Amino acid sequence: MRERRFAAGSVNRWGLALRWIVVLGVWVWGMAEFSRNLEEVRAEPEVANVIEQQPDPWAGASFPLENFSRYTSPFGYRQHPYGGRRFHYGLDLAAPMGSYIRSWWDGTALRVAEDNACGTHIIVKSDRWTHVYCHMQGHVVIEKDGDRVLVDEGGQIHIVQGQNIKAGTPIGRVGMTGSTTGPHLHWGLKYEGTWVDPALVLKAMYARQTAKK
Repeated sequence: MRERRFAAGSVNRWGLALRWIVVLGVWVWGMAEFSRNLEEVRAEPEVANVIEQQPDPWAGASFPLENFSRYTSPFGYRQHPYGGRRFHYGLDLAAPMGSYIRSWWDGTALRVAEDNACGTHIIVKSDRWTHVYCHMQGHVVIEKDGDRVLVDEGGQIHIVQGQNIKAGTPIGRVGMTGSTTGPHLHWGLKYEGTWVDPALVLKAMYARQTAKK
């Protein structure tokens, strides 16, 4: 039933080629913008080893945000906007309201949900990696057959919990749901259940991509 809602028929080879052209375009533009901030990223040795030891790790991965302008809050301890010093389990990427958020890697929509902190969000599982996308527009509905669906009608986004998602697929739009002081994507990454600094992953992706040129 899930496949019936989201598949408009078998994907022909031209449609598949077009999808990868779009993914590649977003990737190249996003990494060029992100590279302006790379000098501020500091690698932790144990995390860097995990990232570098992945076999051809970034083939097929997509930059997770369109219209990226800068990152506004790094991974780690910080002065929380609402007071106190707290650990920030992700990287905040600024972009205009309504900018599309794309799945970083092929995976499964492990959970779509809403809460006071992360707002409308989606958690995607990709083998040993888990990626989290917070503060999106839209809301979660529960359909009569029990499916949980993230719905953003303005962005034509409908993601069913349990749905397979390809890298580069639009999964939401930048909003201000949950605990946030401005429009941005809070992007979190876990490797085998341990939080990883997303900036290190983006840095490794950029280095690997430029090395191939």
